[in-house]
Amino acid sequence: MSMSNSIGHSLLQSTVILKHQSQRDSSTCIAGNTLIQPQATSRIRNSSSSSFAVTYLLASGFRGGRLAVRRSRSHTKRLVSGIVQAVLATDPTSELGERYNLGGDIEMQVDVKVSSIPVVEIQLTNTSGNLYLHWGGLKNIKEKWVLPGRRPEGTKVYKDRALRTPFVKSGSNSSVKVEVDDPSLQALEFLIVDEGKNKWYKNNGQNFHVKLRSRETPVSNVVIPEDLVQIQAFLRWEKKGKQMYTLEQEKMEYEAARAELYEEISKGSSLEDIRTRLTKKDGTNSKQDTDVSKGNREAKVQKPVEKKTYSTQRIQRKKRDLMQLLNKHIPVSLKPVEEKASMKPKTLSAVELYSKGIEEQSDIDILNKKTYKLAEEELLVLVTKASSKIRVHVATGIKEPLTLHWALSKKAGEWLAPPNHLLPQGSTPLETAADTQFSTISIDGATNKIQLLELELEEGFVGMPFVLFSGTKWIKNNGSNFYVEFIGPKKATKDAGDGKGTDKALLDKIAGLESEAQKSFMHRFNIAADLVEEAKDIGELGLAAILVWMRFMATRQLIWNKNYNVKPREISRAQDRLTDLLQNVYVNYPQYSELLRMIMSTVGRGGEGDVGQRIRDEILVIQRNNDCAGGMMEEWHQKLHNNTSPDDVVICQALIDYIKSDFDISVYWNTLNKNGITKERLLSYDRAIRNEPKFSSGQKEGLLRDLGNYMRTLKAVHSGADLESAISNCMGYKSEGQGFMVGVNINPVSGLPSGFPELLQFVLEHVEDKNVDSLLEGLLEAREVLRPLLSKPNDRLKDLLFLDIALDSTVRTAIERSYEDLNSAKPEKVMYLITLVLENLILSSDNNEDLIYCLKGWNQALVMLETGDGSWALYAKSVLDRTRLALASKGELYHQLLQPSAEYLGARLNLDQWAVSIFTEEMIRAGSAASLSSLVNRLDPILRNVAHLGSWQVISPVEAVGYVVVVDELLSVQNKTYELPTILVARSVRGEEEIPEGTVAVVTPDMPDVLSHVSVRARNSKVCFATCFDPNILDDLRSKEGKLLKLKPTSADITYSEVQEGDLKQSNNTEEVGQSPNIKLVKKQFAGKFAISSEEFTSEMVGAKSRNIAYLKGKVPSWVGIPTSVALPFGSFEKVLSDELNQGVSAKLQVLKEKLAAGDFDVLEKIRKTVLELVAPPQLVQELKNKMQSSGMPWPGDEGQQRWEQAWIAIKKVWASKWNERAYLSTRKVKLDHDLLCMAVLVQEIINADYAFVIHTTNPSSGDPSEIYAEVVKGLGETLVGAYPGRALSFIAKKDKLDSPKVLGYPSKPIGLFIRRSIIFRSDSNGEDLEGYAGAGLYDSVPMDEEEKVVLDYSSDPLMIDGSFQKSILSSIARTGDAIEKLYGSPQDIEGVVRDGKIYVVQTRPQM
Repeated sequence: MSMSNSIGHSLLQSTVILKHQSQRDSSTCIAGNTLIQPQATSRIRNSSSSSFAVTYLLASGFRGGRLAVRRSRSHTKRLVSGIVQAVLATDPTSELGERYNLGGDIEMQVDVKVSSIPVVEIQLTNTSGNLYLHWGGLKNIKEKWVLPGRRPEGTKVYKDRALRTPFVKSGSNSSVKVEVDDPSLQALEFLIVDEGKNKWYKNNGQNFHVKLRSRETPVSNVVIPEDLVQIQAFLRWEKKGKQMYTLEQEKMEYEAARAELYEEISKGSSLEDIRTRLTKKDGTNSKQDTDVSKGNREAKVQKPVEKKTYSTQRIQRKKRDLMQLLNKHIPVSLKPVEEKASMKPKTLSAVELYSKGIEEQSDIDILNKKTYKLAEEELLVLVTKASSKIRVHVATGIKEPLTLHWALSKKAGEWLAPPNHLLPQGSTPLETAADTQFSTISIDGATNKIQLLELELEEGFVGMPFVLFSGTKWIKNNGSNFYVEFIGPKKATKDAGDGKGTDKALLDKIAGLESEAQKSFMHRFNIAADLVEEAKDIGELGLAAILVWMRFMATRQLIWNKNYNVKPREISRAQDRLTDLLQNVYVNYPQYSELLRMIMSTVGRGGEGDVGQRIRDEILVIQRNNDCAGGMMEEWHQKLHNNTSPDDVVICQALIDYIKSDFDISVYWNTLNKNGITKERLLSYDRAIRNEPKFSSGQKEGLLRDLGNYMRTLKAVHSGADLESAISNCMGYKSEGQGFMVGVNINPVSGLPSGFPELLQFVLEHVEDKNVDSLLEGLLEAREVLRPLLSKPNDRLKDLLFLDIALDSTVRTAIERSYEDLNSAKPEKVMYLITLVLENLILSSDNNEDLIYCLKGWNQALVMLETGDGSWALYAKSVLDRTRLALASKGELYHQLLQPSAEYLGARLNLDQWAVSIFTEEMIRAGSAASLSSLVNRLDPILRNVAHLGSWQVISPVEAVGYVVVVDELLSVQNKTYELPTILVARSVRGEEEIPEGTVAVVTPDMPDVLSHVSVRARNSKVCFATCFDPNILDDLRSKEGKLLKLKPTSADITYSEVQEGDLKQSNNTEEVGQSPNIKLVKKQFAGKFAISSEEFTSEMVGAKSRNIAYLKGKVPSWVGIPTSVALPFGSFEKVLSDELNQGVSAKLQVLKEKLAAGDFDVLEKIRKTVLELVAPPQLVQELKNKMQSSGMPWPGDEGQQRWEQAWIAIKKVWASKWNERAYLSTRKVKLDHDLLCMAVLVQEIINADYAFVIHTTNPSSGDPSEIYAEVVKGLGETLVGAYPGRALSFIAKKDKLDSPKVLGYPSKPIGLFIRRSIIFRSDSNGEDLEGYAGAGLYDSVPMDEEEKVVLDYSSDPLMIDGSFQKSILSSIARTGDAIEKLYGSPQDIEGVVRDGKIYVVQTRPQM
């Protein structure tokens, strides 16, 4: 296996094969002690059948406790023979042999065998040329090489300093054996040289080093207990990066561990000293840490573990207050005084200034650019091309005089002497190179100097190898030669844009470091660790940048290893450094915990990331790498994304068997069928697999490799191996079962709650259950118990976090496994699973208040169902709708936070667009949100059926004929004019949009309130408007884009059919499209007063809104309250604008209005801002103060000048709303003269409402005049009439049965608005109530104080849970509507509030 492959396995492959067998060997074992029985092998529980036994161990967390060890009856014999141990090392500590990638396809394996003398065997694969072993021996680590007398055949002495032995070739492989009979030698060192190419192969710039240690175990009666040998062997294995061992290596490791302990004894350590050292971590020692189960170490040769049949017992879940799960973090500004560092212009170094000057030249191409870090300075190599000339610019800030020792290459890496005519003046030509001295130049001032060398070359060379020479020392690239390629102009990189919505400076830095990060995971993790502090200081966007980068790594969009040899333990050390830093940020900055969890999940314990998410990621990689994106592989891919299950292990094995059989399809079906998967079962999946696999011989090798790796991932998930590893990592290593290090109990996390280990054991025993309820309950109980520990500092916090991430991932896997069983499940079963998945999401989410109230709602719905409440389905539907909104909100938050960074970094790194475009989607899929969404979608039609809701909610029942147009958002087309009658199918409708001209129908899955602006506008404009809840119907409508359809609605349903052009001509809609009603505005004049009381309200002074309130006073029943009102009448705005105090504002407005008249709609926002510059004339202030005080209203100025300024800004915002986009375009649409529109301002004291309502005294959906329809929200009414998501509580009441209201739908609005005692300034224009023009809601009403947004908990709201209270309030609202309708003698549109059970009406107008 190549180094790059082994690194890959540590990232996206959590498993290694680990078997251990040992036989008695008198030279290496204590006499009489059989260490390992031959039949003892490591096994993890079967995942689905014995043929798919998982025979691997997690590299990321040693599972331990899986190997039986037999203790000898007698340990009295002592070791007296010399043990010669030989292992490969790169430092003075003893290490095991390793496999190396020497560059390209060349690989080296070093083995050391010990018989009478040590024998070092070196094997090379994929070699060419004449290779020699350049070697010597060491008697002391600090001395020069000695040349042993015993040498392989063909060995020559090289310059009296080394030996050179030719490798023996066999095809493309080469090998050599070195026998060492000199007992004084402690080690061998060597390099490999290709004499023909003068090319050296080194170990990261150093010699390869093999230790030969001869030890005499002292004569002693002390016998090392086996449990200590096991722990020492485990620590050695862990230190070396948890590598994959051969059986022989395992045996050597075990005996090496024993020998090390005997050496400690020989130096005076006691057994107790050794035990204390081995069971101690970071200076701590607990009872749990030192519990090595002394009396429980009897080895037992166990049979292979059989698949258990677990009981269906369930744990008893502890009752908890859900509010204890609340995470409600306020974003913290970490650097409030100074600007963010990322926003400051970066100070460029002299080398960067030089580079910038060249790169900005317009007549050159940049072929390559590399920057190397050399101690405190940097080295720049910039390759440019102009005409046919290639120029290499080498620049550095190093002060000492430098010489460039360089050559040219026609094949990558070779050293060819540069032709003399290309040598700069003063160069020295050599046999295979040349030396050229740098010159010093000044950059931007005398003190800003660099050393520079420019080489002008000709075409025909592919690169330049070089090193630097300064004084007496050579300067290299981490021990290797520098090499720069002369590659052609880089492919055009995507435009990265301006980085809006990102921390651009950090992403630019990451992009600049990517070439260094590509060398290995060690480099990448160390670079990421270096950036953590900066990212944390930036905040969310900084951590988002790290997450995006790490995620691109985990999904293989970035290069993992670029011919750089690095040991697994070095990767592990770098990864530990990164996760330690992330752990510290997690503790100190809880507001970023969700982002940090995602980063840690992506990095993973062994760099492998979230094993569950890898199922989704790796199938995409397999399809892309092997060009198999369609057919059966695409169907399987869709199934894997939707609901991976243990069946996928069988399917993967069937594919492997099919490919190995040279594509015999009967082999594929045989594997499936013998494991219980039939064709019918494949078709029964939610994402059915209909096709058979079809591959070509050219795909065989790649598919076998990739599917083999993928099988490990599937098994890790579906056997629970990843979870088991995380549990073992926290609980320590126990003595049960079979495996490499039986009995090791080391490094358990201290302070875990009592009963927690048993709870985790319960989870492991049920991890493969088909019925997942017990498993889910156990997983969530474990997460709940674990949760308090995650908020406390702990040196093992990251291990607990990784355990929590594994528990979270297992919940998702279990839920997906249960999908097929839900097709016939009862609603209470689905609802219960929803509560579990929702709890899981809450435990992983920041700012989870809305999710918690959703969970409380589901629990309430389950209680209603269990107690036989007939409205349970209606209530559950509202909770379902709110849950959907919460999921959509979470998805939108992810998109806003992550997608801009993904787009920008993806463009900077020139990544595949498909990987960038689905970035956020895949992040969402990785969490519980996707599982929750799937369950909700399954339940929706069930609830609609039980509650008799049908597939439609018809808001405006108008028959329509038009051409289907599909749009994403109604908002994006609201200003468009359709020439032909159009039926819009819009994914999103918020509620405040205009309906585009030419539209005859709008169909959406969104749920705007029946009384929202767009709903009212649809009814007034005779446009069909409906919500469709059935995704199949919506898909069918979308498929008919461009076709002519006829929609025929009732109050509860819509039928549709394709029609011919002739039907369009007969439709009434054609006469209405494009026609405007004959509406005129009358200009209102200023009547000489800036403020008037309600007694002075007339049609010349104020609009209908103010006049109606004045009319109601004293006429409505006494139990209906009417708020006190005053007004700023028509003409007040124009009068203020003409005041000499505002001459500048007036002139500015005039210029902007002229631009607007010319069709520049972008100036609307500028006009609104200009209106806010108006200064209040003293006369206005005094008159308004007098009127408010004489009417019994509080005067804001009494609380200080600042309070009056707040009131004045609110008044101006009402005036400015005349130029709202929606309002302005609406007047244009009906050809109203906008200049004639006048705005009065109705001033009322705000009633801090418990509830707000809107009444239509004729049911707007059915047109039934005998039925009152009303909607109610918690808090102020702005959430009802404004564009706030979710539905209000809706009800109807027959006018002859006002005391028997019928609830049609419970509320799903997550937000309520509340305010302290304050004043509201309401728009009251002369255009709001014109016949044929629905101007209501186009202009703003502005409170003096900002409303507080409160996340609503309906589970404790008496309007939802107290039947008598609900009936009382809803009946009072209905009777209020009936009374006001009788007062006016026509249908009314009424707004009001409820405070302490009392009804207040704040406005009424004719129902349109």
